[in-house]
Amino acid sequence: MTRILTSLTRRSILAAGIAAGLAWLPGGGALAADPIRIGLVAALSGQSAKSGEAITRGLSIAIDEINAAGGVLGRPLELVSRDDESNPGKGLLAARELVQRQGVVALIGGLDTPVSLAIVPFANDAKVPFIGPWAAGTPITRNGAAENYIFRVSAVDAYVGEALVEYAVDEYGAKKPGMILINNPWGESNEDALHHALETRGMATAGVEKFETNDVDVVPQLTRLKEAGADTLFMVANVAPSSQVVKSLDRMGWDVPIVSHWGPAGGRFTELAGPSGSRVHFIQTFVFTEDMSGRSAELMAKLKAKYPEIKTIADVTPATGIANAYDAMHLLAVAIGNAGSTDGPAIRQALYGIEEHEGLIKTYRKPFSPENQDALGPEDYVFSHFVEGKILPLGK
Repeated sequence: MTRILTSLTRRSILAAGIAAGLAWLPGGGALAADPIRIGLVAALSGQSAKSGEAITRGLSIAIDEINAAGGVLGRPLELVSRDDESNPGKGLLAARELVQRQGVVALIGGLDTPVSLAIVPFANDAKVPFIGPWAAGTPITRNGAAENYIFRVSAVDAYVGEALVEYAVDEYGAKKPGMILINNPWGESNEDALHHALETRGMATAGVEKFETNDVDVVPQLTRLKEAGADTLFMVANVAPSSQVVKSLDRMGWDVPIVSHWGPAGGRFTELAGPSGSRVHFIQTFVFTEDMSGRSAELMAKLKAKYPEIKTIADVTPATGIANAYDAMHLLAVAIGNAGSTDGPAIRQALYGIEEHEGLIKTYRKPFSPENQDALGPEDYVFSHFVEGKILPLGK
C-alpha cells in the first residue's frame, strides 16, 4: 500500500471543469461582479501554525490559478481567513461569523479534529459546504446528518488505523504493539480505528496510554507499555506532544519502532524532538521530492515565486497541508462552476456530481458521494520521515 507519489501531468484549469463557470468582461479581460468569498477556519497561531500556514498557501496558489483563468461564474474567488487557535469554541464562533457576517459560500478548514467536530453541526444546519483539508477524525464526515454538508480532502482515521497496523506488521514484524495517544477526540478516533485493525488480524495490543498536549514527561506511560511487552508504538499527537514522546523514549533508552499518524509533519518536529525524531515513520498524502517534475515542480515554482522565504522543500513543511488544500479549492471551484450557483445545496449536489478532476495528489474520479464524502483513501497514503529537516518518502 505504501508507495512513492508521482507527479501528475500538467492540465489547464479550463480543462478541469472550471470553464463551466468562467466569464470575462467583453474587451476588458477583467473579472466582473463581486468576489465569491471562501472562508478559512484554521490554527494560524500556536503550535499548529505551520500547518495552518501550509493550508493557507495551498489555497492561495489555487485561487491565484483560478482567478488568472477567469474566476468562477465570472467572479474572482476571495479567501477570508480566521484563526481558531486550535480552540473548538473559537473555531465555531469564527465559522458563524464567516457565514453570517462575511457571506462566505463555503468553509474550508478545521485543522484540529476537535475544532472540526465543533463546526460540523453548524455547517450542516446552515447548509454551507465545509471541506476539510487536514483534520482526520472519522466522525467529521461520518457524522450521521440526514443532509451532510461535510466533505474532506485529507486522511481519515478509519483508514489510517489500517495503514499503521499494516505498516507495523510488514516493516517491523509487530506482534504486540502499544498505543500512545493524545487525550482528545482525535486520539479517541484513532484508538477505535487501531483496535479495529488489530482485531481483524487477531492481534492483541500491549496497552493504550493517553497523554496531554502540555505534558513534558511521558516516561510513566511509556514505561507501562514497555513492561507490557510492546514491540512497536502507534503514536497519535501533533508536533509538540509527539516530540515529548520521542524525548521521553530517549531518556528511557528504549529504542522501539514508532509508527505515527501525520502529527509530526505539522512543523519543525526534528528541532523539538532531537536526532531521534528521524526514526519516526508517519503517514502523508503528498510529499515534494528532490527529483520532482510535472505538476509538483510547477507548484513548487509558484510557491517560491509567491513566498520568497521558500528556498528548498524543507521550507514547505508540511507539504501534505499545501496539497490537500490546493486540491480541495480546485474541487470546490469546479463544483461552484458546475452548479452555476453559490447556493449551498446546489454546491453540495455539484460536489457529488464531479466525474473526474486531475488534481495534484491524484486524478479524482467521482471523489464524493452521499455514501462517502472523503476524496482520499488508503491507496493515497505514503509513509515518510524527516531527513535533514525535509519530509521525504521512505526509501529517499
